[in-house]
Amino acid sequence: MAISDDLGALIRENFDHNPTKEQEKAIIMLSDFLLSRERDSVFLLKGYAGTGKTSLLAALVRTMQQLCQRVMLLAPTGRAAKVLSSYAGAPAFTIHRKIYRQKSITDMDVFQNDVNLRQDTLFIVDEASMIANDAHDSTVFGTGRLLDDLMHYVYSCDGCRLVLVGDTAQLPPVGEEESPALSRTMLEGYGMEVTELCLTQVVRQLEESGILWNATMLRSLIQNGDMFEFPKLRGKSFPDIKALPGDELIEALEQSYREFGTDGTIVVTRSNKRANIYNNGIRARILDHEEELSSGDLIMVAKNNYYWTEAAQSPTHLQTPSNSPLKGEDSTSQVSPLRGDLEGSSFIANGDTAVVRRLRNERSFYGFRFIDATIEFPDYDNKEMEVTVLLDTLQSEAPALTRQQQEALFQGVWEDYPELTNRRDRMKKLRQDPYYNALQIKYAYAVTCHKAQGGQWEHVYIDQGYITEEMLTPDYFRWLYTAITRATRQVYLVNWPDSALSDA
Repeated sequence: MAISDDLGALIRENFDHNPTKEQEKAIIMLSDFLLSRERDSVFLLKGYAGTGKTSLLAALVRTMQQLCQRVMLLAPTGRAAKVLSSYAGAPAFTIHRKIYRQKSITDMDVFQNDVNLRQDTLFIVDEASMIANDAHDSTVFGTGRLLDDLMHYVYSCDGCRLVLVGDTAQLPPVGEEESPALSRTMLEGYGMEVTELCLTQVVRQLEESGILWNATMLRSLIQNGDMFEFPKLRGKSFPDIKALPGDELIEALEQSYREFGTDGTIVVTRSNKRANIYNNGIRARILDHEEELSSGDLIMVAKNNYYWTEAAQSPTHLQTPSNSPLKGEDSTSQVSPLRGDLEGSSFIANGDTAVVRRLRNERSFYGFRFIDATIEFPDYDNKEMEVTVLLDTLQSEAPALTRQQQEALFQGVWEDYPELTNRRDRMKKLRQDPYYNALQIKYAYAVTCHKAQGGQWEHVYIDQGYITEEMLTPDYFRWLYTAITRATRQVYLVNWPDSALSDA
């Protein structure tokens, strides 16, 4: 007991303020968890917006570092990892990039479960509400069940423990009704002893923060199942919540970009179609971008890509196929080395954001349009990479190339290698083809809420579009809660009806 008290005292000393009663309870429970001899145990820390999860995790990480104990910080996305790293004061990584490895050089788009060699390590995973466990036929990562693979990875090495941190009021993974990584029953199904704590006490004064006040109100409605009427958002009495008429939008966005840049400002919508409208308007009327893609454009990767990190680290050139429509033009392109790779990763993840720095050599063939680009990743210490980009996904209402488009591209490139009669040899060539593997991208000034989840921005503009009472589902309330809690300074409610706002 004395040892547990000593550990708790160290965690307490590393707080930036006096812990709340709930945080005191968490300190005691975490101390007992870390000192327990129980091998198959997991700590589940749930907490709503403003309840001090970040302060608690930061104090825990600092304590582990002081004691020279191994700790590994993980998150589902690059943006979420960047946020975690900023408040924990230690490097954080994406889950996929740590628990999977490329199967082979010939199968560089297939990843298998990696071996955990980090003995006696505490794994802390933030934004666990985003961890899916629904296998898809098209998956190339391990078993296709991320939570299964994470649990297997952590507990396959002696002395390793897992702390899962998340907010149950946020959106669950796409296609799932609840977040499996935040389910005690799910975790117990792995044979785990689960220590669970839910933080509900808001640390900061609700009367001082409209973001927290409204998030807490929405969370209460979700928790109580009271989701039959439009939620009355309180904005008129809070400086950090502002209802914004459409005719003031451009001026407000211009001011946000001046203060925090495009990387510190985001528009959150309910559909890709609505996001496209915003992206086109922002580029034309605020950023003055006339070309379809311009230097300085903020883009988001629309589909996992396993080719360009491998190509960037290869000393060889990329050769255009002998029958390529580019034959006789610039048929050999030099690939510059990746300037400090993405955490030693062998893929670029769906949802990663990048800034276009240079563009050259636009061309059209196979029925698609391509351009070579130098892009920079702000969430990975501004690392640069040379890639070939597929332009056709920029304006698409689909998340990436449709299945029909993907098949058309496959067939076009496939026919470029008639000299290879062996199917296996031809498939190997496709995996090495820069056009078949072109990076699929979207503009990233406006995104859907699932794409924004896990990230934080100083200014967040929320457009819910047209919505009726029939659309008032738990998903809508979680969507609104998740969108509001992406903001650290200011929320703008775009074209919000007065009937959905409260004067109080």
